[in-house]
Amino acid sequence: MIDLDTLSFTYPDGRRALDNLSLVVREGEKVALVGPNGAGKSTLLLQLNGILRGQGVVRIMGSEVGDGNLGLVRSRVGLVFQHPDDQLFSPTVFEDVAFGPLHMNLEQEEVRQRVRWALAQVGMDGFEDRLPHHLSLGEKKRVAIATVLAMEPAILALDEPSGELDPRARRGLIDLLDSLPQTMLVATHDMRLVDELLARTVVLDRGRLVADGPTEVILRDTVLLDRHGLEPP
Repeated sequence: MIDLDTLSFTYPDGRRALDNLSLVVREGEKVALVGPNGAGKSTLLLQLNGILRGQGVVRIMGSEVGDGNLGLVRSRVGLVFQHPDDQLFSPTVFEDVAFGPLHMNLEQEEVRQRVRWALAQVGMDGFEDRLPHHLSLGEKKRVAIATVLAMEPAILALDEPSGELDPRARRGLIDLLDSLPQTMLVATHDMRLVDELLARTVVLDRGRLVADGPTEVILRDTVLLDRHGLEPP
C-alpha cells in the first residue's frame, strides 16, 4: 500500500528532515510512527500525497507519486492534520465533508450520500448544519476524519490524532480508529494509543528509520525508547 524507497527531504533552510528512509506498509496494517520532536514524522506523512516532494521514490498502491497522478494519489491517501482547524474551513460541517467529493466531480446525490455515510462512521450524524468552529476539539477531530472518509481512501495518514483530547474524547477516538478498515500510518507521541491500537511500530530519529517491529517488542525495549526520547506507556 505504501512503499518508500530511499526517501530524503531537505527544507529550504537546510534542515534535513528525512534521510535515505525506506519503508513498506502492507494492506490492512495499522502502523505507529513514533520519535522525538523533529524526527521527521509529519514530513513523512506529507510525502504520501505529494504535499511535499523529496528525493527518492514514493509509491502508493503501486503508483509512483508524481505530477501526473496527484489527484489519484490524494483520493487513495486520506491525510488528517494534527490541528483540525487546518482542515475545517467551510461554514458548515456538511460543506467541509462534501468538499472532497465535490472536487471528484460526483453527482450531487452521491456527494450527499457520502457525507451522511462518513459522518455516521465517526458518530457525527446529525451535525451536518453545525458550525465547525462551535464544535469541541474531539468533535472537530471526528469531522476532520469524516472529510477524508468521504473520499473513500484506502489509506489513512493521521498526525497526532489524540493530541490535546480529554480522556473521554481520546477513548472514543481510539475506538473509532480501531473500527475502521483502512490501512493506517499514525504519527503520534501517545504511546498508550500505540499500545492499544497499532500492532506495528516504526521509530524515527533525525529523519532516519532506527527501529521497525511488533509494537509489543518495541515497547518492551526500554533502552531503545530512552535512546530516542520515548517512554513506555
